[in-house]
Amino acid sequence: MKIEEIPTPFYIVYETRLRRNLELINRVEREAGVNIIMAFKANALWRTFHIVREYNRDFTASSLNELRLGNEELGGEAHVYCPVYTDSTIDEFLSRATHLTFNSLSQWEKYGARAIAAGVSPGLRVNPQCSVIETEIYNPALPGSRFGVTADQLGGYLPEGIEGLHFHALCESDSHDLEKVLAAFEEQFGSYLPQLKWVNFGGGHLMTREGYDTDHLINLLRGFRSRYPWLKVVMEPGSAFTWRTGDLITSVLDVVENQGVSTAIIDASFACHMPDCLEMPYKPAITESTDPAPGLPAYRLGGNSCLSGDYVGDWTFATPLTPGTRLTLEDMNHYTTVKTNMFNGIAHPAMVLCDADGDCRYLRQFDYMDYKNRMS
Repeated sequence: MKIEEIPTPFYIVYETRLRRNLELINRVEREAGVNIIMAFKANALWRTFHIVREYNRDFTASSLNELRLGNEELGGEAHVYCPVYTDSTIDEFLSRATHLTFNSLSQWEKYGARAIAAGVSPGLRVNPQCSVIETEIYNPALPGSRFGVTADQLGGYLPEGIEGLHFHALCESDSHDLEKVLAAFEEQFGSYLPQLKWVNFGGGHLMTREGYDTDHLINLLRGFRSRYPWLKVVMEPGSAFTWRTGDLITSVLDVVENQGVSTAIIDASFACHMPDCLEMPYKPAITESTDPAPGLPAYRLGGNSCLSGDYVGDWTFATPLTPGTRLTLEDMNHYTTVKTNMFNGIAHPAMVLCDADGDCRYLRQFDYMDYKNRMS
């Protein structure tokens, strides 16, 4: 099946692009001597994991559902971080995890002994209070953050039994941002490292983005490992695994005019199918669009939900948009597919995989029963 034969809307994942990212991640692992694991919060399309498993089986999860899916579909080391564990969840977390990070000292005091007894390597999330992220909603190092223990809360003492420290202060960041955060981490928490087995550098390492200084990252990691050779270094990037590996293909259904604004209404929804465009917010690239120029038609894109704010724009096109025009909204695999919802009961886009030979097949199609069962 060819792409042009598939009715819109649908997400499409390209095997060749996914393998390109996985090969680069493996290169960093080999040359830097670290363990880079996949974060389910950014990618849970398990029907593509037959490809991922060729390169990586270790993963990180933040819920029992993510953890179980990782156990079943990847099967490697299971690193867990959850802001709060409860009496009703902790035992299943411990039965499925290999490493488990606590968010606070009170959570450690409550469940740390159970983790040790279960043979799970316990860690503590720390907050180096080094803020390098401009978008506040994605910044875990803001003042008053609910994530992690600060150095002053430890007071020079790390409780006995903790085997690892975990920090996460990046979001689609580069290696120079990591360098700043790592310096703050070592300054504030370096005295505890001799008693540990591992350090988790968290996520946000967008090493597969074009222009990323991969060699600088490798040298930075090598330098850290030379200072602390007994430590296992773990990284858990989210976006890097599936960055620019897939798109959302949609069609124009109608064009409406209001006070000089042209809106092309599509058969998908930003609110339902591309929520980061409204949350972050950001304006995705559209393959068929062009640079603005005098005389060229410009449009907002409006989603097909009844939410007034379900639109993004503007984009410019070489020719006017008309019903039936297909548009490719680029880079809609990482985070997008795990954040979708069924607001308004709008039909969910199908999931499609395009293999290395250019042949496409459905991974999943959705119907009324998916909506009905979710709402019950």
